[in-house]
Amino acid sequence: MTPDIIGDALVQAFAERGYEARLAAPEALVVTLPSGPTDALDIGEWRAFAGRNSRAELPEHAAAFVRGFLRKVEPFQRIEEHSEIGRLISEERLRIRLYTEEELDSVPGMREALLNRPLAPGLLQSVVVDYPDSIMPLNRSSIGDAPENEIFAAALRASIEKEPHYTKTDTVWDVPILHVGETHRYVGSHAHVLKRYVGAVPYGALVSFPIPEYVIVHEIGDTHLFAAMETMQALARTHVEQGEKPLTSKVYWWRPGAYENLPEQEALGSGLVPDLRPVGIEVDHEEKSVAALTAESDELINLWMRDHS
Repeated sequence: MTPDIIGDALVQAFAERGYEARLAAPEALVVTLPSGPTDALDIGEWRAFAGRNSRAELPEHAAAFVRGFLRKVEPFQRIEEHSEIGRLISEERLRIRLYTEEELDSVPGMREALLNRPLAPGLLQSVVVDYPDSIMPLNRSSIGDAPENEIFAAALRASIEKEPHYTKTDTVWDVPILHVGETHRYVGSHAHVLKRYVGAVPYGALVSFPIPEYVIVHEIGDTHLFAAMETMQALARTHVEQGEKPLTSKVYWWRPGAYENLPEQEALGSGLVPDLRPVGIEVDHEEKSVAALTAESDELINLWMRDHS
């Protein structure tokens, strides 16, 4: 039988932290906690991640998986002592909703009072409580000393996994555009799992969050960059003009990096966010000229043109 080097490394990493773990199947791990055995953990994604790296790095990657798992479990045991926030987590009531900085700054003290953190320039992600007939922002004062990263992780997981969403790709003016959407207002949380929808891309992707129910994405590749940027800008403006409670017509350049290098579940609780940088162009078709609107736009254009000139 061929040794399972990757699986054994994970079992050993748990043992080093004082926890018994066993492989119920190649992609299923059961960990024994003081409260009893866990349900089988799906380690398929982590196994694939570990397999893409060198054998010498395996012990550290296994240790990082264990740290992420324990950060997820042990703080939640402490959070349970905070009855209200513990109940909201156990009932999977927490969600992530995007707001603009301008909206939360429009009422003095609101931004500071709510549990939020930046997602991208101009955009904040706030933890909210999802009730059957309303959405209520979560106040910082209601969480006590519960770890914020764990609360955000719980809200992100519920927004991504418990809420329905659809994906479809259309061609708009010869530019392929991926749409992630639904009727609820938590779709922006999918910014944290963009690598589910976009492959290994050398230039990243263009992303926009025009309304809470919609994320639009263009995987930067062989489609001409100027056409892609113009199309994304036009789509974002249209959604902002026509949508209810619009967010922003900004287009962001998503550059996969430190956040995406983490296994997904560990990333959600890391406190990190995807690297999203505002980009834009102004095109004068009569003069056949293009002006970059930000330094990041210049960087992206130069990067793309270097390989497509």
